[in-house]
Amino acid sequence: MLKWRIGDVTITRIVEMETSGGTRFLLPQATYEAVREIDWLYPHFAEQSGKLKMSIHALVVETPGRRIIVDTCIGNDKSREMGPWSHLQTTFLADLEAAGFARETIDTVLCTHLHVDHVGWNTMLVDGAWVPTFPNARYLIGRAEYEHWQAEEEGVEDVSKSYFHDSVKPVWDAGLVDLVETDHQVCDDVSLEPTLGHTPGHVSIRIRSKGEDALITGDFTHHPCQLARPDWAAEVDFDKQASTATRRRVYGALEGTKTLVIGTHFAAPCAGHVVRDGEAWRLEV
Repeated sequence: MLKWRIGDVTITRIVEMETSGGTRFLLPQATYEAVREIDWLYPHFAEQSGKLKMSIHALVVETPGRRIIVDTCIGNDKSREMGPWSHLQTTFLADLEAAGFARETIDTVLCTHLHVDHVGWNTMLVDGAWVPTFPNARYLIGRAEYEHWQAEEEGVEDVSKSYFHDSVKPVWDAGLVDLVETDHQVCDDVSLEPTLGHTPGHVSIRIRSKGEDALITGDFTHHPCQLARPDWAAEVDFDKQASTATRRRVYGALEGTKTLVIGTHFAAPCAGHVVRDGEAWRLEV
């Protein structure tokens, strides 16, 4: 289990699933040959063969006054279009509790965006119904993000595989959702920052405490290879031109700083610092 300390804030990684290869649907330009050319990715973020290593995990952010979970992975029991993500039976909740974070103790759920692998544990199946997993939490969701996916949901005839229907709507119906702007201040140490392009209201999470600084990426960057190739937009990016512009802007701002960058899908060690590497960047771990 990975853990980081940023001033008075502790960040803990809770893994749901780790994978190697099988990512061409996401980053089709990241062929094995192209990945092998980025030699600093090995051994942490790619295999020698060129297969990318990725992770699906949540991050628990503990401040002096808040216990926050950032992005809630895929979830159990849910019918999904992608076979390996369908009807999962993982130990995620048990692992969360074993790390000291019983689900009832979470007071805030932050969703960087509303894609399937970021909202799944918002809810859990109890007696045939989807109920909030974190009953004592406020679920903070970007207003633009919610309105976009709510409109998309209106056109869905079969909701049996709709992650909005089983993972977002139930917490809304329970009255637990607060719609916020993309620059919302969550508490003294935690705020949202707009990193648009992957989705219409995508945000990253900024942590600042006692002069130290960290950024949880969300999906403006899926894999460290995109630091070397910022033009490698994900197939699922809502606006590929905007996501590429966001990567270049944020990497440039992070370059050479002491900001710890924690990747929402980065394999272990999951975090590092952005440094200039020729005309692009790399993650120094």
